[in-house]
Amino acid sequence: MDMMPTNATGGDYLLNWMFAAYTPDYWTNLKLAIAPNATTAYVTNWMLPTATNTLAYWLNWRFLLCAIIVLSPMVFAAYLIRRYEWSKDANDEEENVTKGTLYADDAWRPCLKQIHPACLLAFRVFAFGTLLTFLVWNMVIGGAGIFFYYTQWTFASVIIYFGLGSLFSICGCYRYCTGASGDHAMLDKDRGAYVAPMPEENGIEGNISKSWDPEQHYVRKTAGTWGYIFQIMFQMNAGAVILTDSVYWLVLYPLLSHLPQYHYKPTLIVIVMHSLNAVFLLVDTILNCLQFPWFRISYFTLWTGIFVIFQWIIHACVSIWWPYPFLDLSSSYAPLWYLGVAVMHLPCYFFFALITKLKHSLLSKWFPNSYQYMAS
Repeated sequence: MDMMPTNATGGDYLLNWMFAAYTPDYWTNLKLAIAPNATTAYVTNWMLPTATNTLAYWLNWRFLLCAIIVLSPMVFAAYLIRRYEWSKDANDEEENVTKGTLYADDAWRPCLKQIHPACLLAFRVFAFGTLLTFLVWNMVIGGAGIFFYYTQWTFASVIIYFGLGSLFSICGCYRYCTGASGDHAMLDKDRGAYVAPMPEENGIEGNISKSWDPEQHYVRKTAGTWGYIFQIMFQMNAGAVILTDSVYWLVLYPLLSHLPQYHYKPTLIVIVMHSLNAVFLLVDTILNCLQFPWFRISYFTLWTGIFVIFQWIIHACVSIWWPYPFLDLSSSYAPLWYLGVAVMHLPCYFFFALITKLKHSLLSKWFPNSYQYMAS
């Protein structure tokens, strides 16, 4: 059944086909989850809202405030990236480490020496395959229209993260097993110069640690562009999965479950989309050596901001329902909704930051001779 207004024309038909797989009951259930006492007329008005592709819809104080709420954090995020990501001084290695420097082997090396890199590889391949299977399944059911939602954007991004992580782990396992890491060089503090490691020291890291000299330390090769992209995706996805999953399980699901007339029960695909991605990312966080510097919340902020702007552009061109009711700019409460979601980014991001701090605190005490993660 068509989900578009009866007077839909042009680009409306393209979007109509994208979302044709969703039935009216689906949207009714979702709307009643937000407003359980809503009337049928109210639900219909949400499904077929006031035309969004008119000047009157955008040229008002509501959109102005919402634009400020969305764009201001994005501008500040860009400043933080410029300040901390792109202004590293190559002559100040120690300071750069505190700002989130990523080493080449951090992308594939487990945080404990007893854990073989192949274990992390196996987990990442399993996570990648599992999540990709569910995404394809969801696309078969819902069509391309599933990517109208922030949840699917984030889910797909997590899949890319695990795919890229699997490639890093494959390369890392090869280097680990052949002893050709090439990631270490020795720094003589007295001379202030780099000295190539001896052949017998160019093996696995367990052998290197045995030849530790208090007057010398190893300086690992920093990661390249793809390594930093991998690190950025890790931190961006960490905040995004908590945001999507917490909104569903703490807001939508409790309300939906109290609608006896619909006997709502989440399907397997819905449960996976709002839980398994976070579980897999949490396990990877516990196993990996990736840092979690605070300033990379900027990428999480930009990720959400880009999604909102994407929605604005679509709705400015085509009159269509909003994927989330709180994005609708016709309500006088729209600025409050936007502000509330913006504030939610802080606890969602710092939840994972807290996990990494807790991991560092506990594992460094429990496995002092094996733990090889450097907290940011």
